[in-house]
Parts: sequence; C-alpha cells; structure tokens
Amino acid sequence: MSSEQSIFAALRGGGRIWAVAAIHGDARRLVDLHRQIGSDFHPGDQIVYLGNYSGHGRAVRDCIDELLLFRRYLLARPGVDCRDIVFLRGAQEEMWQKLLQLQFAPNPVQVLQWMVGQGIEPTIQAYGATLDEALLAARDGTLSLTRWTGQLRQNMRNFDGHNALMSCLRHAAYTEDSVLLFVHAGIDPARPLSAQSDSFWWGGAGFASLAQPYGGYARIVRGFDRRHGGLQETAFTVSLDAGCGFGGELVAALFGPGGTIERTATA
Repeated sequence: MSSEQSIFAALRGGGRIWAVAAIHGDARRLVDLHRQIGSDFHPGDQIVYLGNYSGHGRAVRDCIDELLLFRRYLLARPGVDCRDIVFLRGAQEEMWQKLLQLQFAPNPVQVLQWMVGQGIEPTIQAYGATLDEALLAARDGTLSLTRWTGQLRQNMRNFDGHNALMSCLRHAAYTEDSVLLFVHAGIDPARPLSAQSDSFWWGGAGFASLAQPYGGYARIVRGFDRRHGGLQETAFTVSLDAGCGFGGELVAALFGPGGTIERTATA
C-alpha cells in the first residue's frame, strides 16, 4: 500500500454516506446519535467520522469505547464491510500523536502549554496521567519526558482497541466518483490533496467562502468548525459542527448519491 493510499480513504460513489461531526469526548450524545444512525443504516451505506473524538470533554475513554462498539455492531450486520467505516484524524488526535513524541520537541514546555490551551488535558487524564506530571517531566529533561510518554503509551494500550483505532486514522476521505471530499477542519485551496499536511487540522479559515469546486470534488464536508456554527451549506461546502463537547449538539448528515443531504440526525 502506498503512503497516499494509507492516509486517504476511498469510498464508493453512488451510495449513502453518513458523516459525523466532531465529538469532543461527549459519549452520551454519541450513544444517542448511534441509536438514530443504527436504526437507519442500510446495507451498502458507509459512515465517516470527521475527527476530534477526544479533547475538551471528560468522557474520552467512554467515547472511544462507543466508537469501537458501534463499529463492531455495524460489521455484524449483513452487507457491511470494514472499508465502509472510516475514521479521520482530527486536530485532537494529531496533537495526541505529537504529545507521545514530546521529548523530541525543541521547547516541550511551550508545546505542552499550547496543547493544553487547545483542550488536550482531559485526554491526558483519561489515560492515567496528569498535567502536573507532564510539566514536571518536560522541565526535567529528555530522559524524564521519554519515560513519561512511554508510560502514557502503555496506559493507552491497556484499553482494548484504543491504540489500534488511533493507528488507523485517515487524513481525508473521498468518493471514487469525485462527488464528496471529507475533511476534519478545512483545506488550503492552493495546494493539491497530497500536499495539505496540517491544513486538514488547522486550515479552517475561509472554508465557507470557497467560490469554486476544489480538486474536482463537487462538495467538501468538514466536521470541526472553531465557531461551532452548526449545519451550514454553501454551493461547494458543508460544515457540521454544532459545538458538541462545548454544550452544543452532535450532528450527523446523511449524504445521498449526488452529494445532497437527505437527512440529518442530532443528539
């Protein structure tokens, strides 16, 4: 498998695709949303989770457990293939990977403080560590920080399926008929898909103002909006984030064969 194939997911065109917005550790809303989707998930349907499963919210482990359980539930149904269920990497998951390599950062204390400002502390706590321990290790030097990140990795491995899920996250997903492109937060319209890099996680500015199709795709769908503006549609974009994890609802949209929204579900 090429590196590009490993970071992008190709979805069948011409069918129904559920897209789930950023969750931010709100397991209760995710369970409710899954009940709704599960009752209307047909053979041949596909589902894409658009990142930020953790961060900010306090039920991080429960949220990951629910994602894994629902995946197993869908795979047990006739006509559902593992390729029909796609998880994108969000900014929270990208930060988590960087946190596990914090000992290589030139200014680990500053990097850690920035991550905390972006909401990573509940995820640190979810896997049996504390921010105070992290800061102490970061100030103590590379050896202490390496031990701390190593223990954090091991703590995550103690929860069945969590590490496996984090290791299979995709940067984006697209339909093979070029109708829909699914991303976490945004894209840089001046760059090709293969050169987006951090734009997937931090390039949300100007998303709704895209005035033409990007890369031949009819519409781009994102799951995280810093303004949490809810369901917003333009001619070329769809944004789904209604503030789940910040007191708002969790939104999912069902896209039909032509890329139009057939229905929405909220929890």
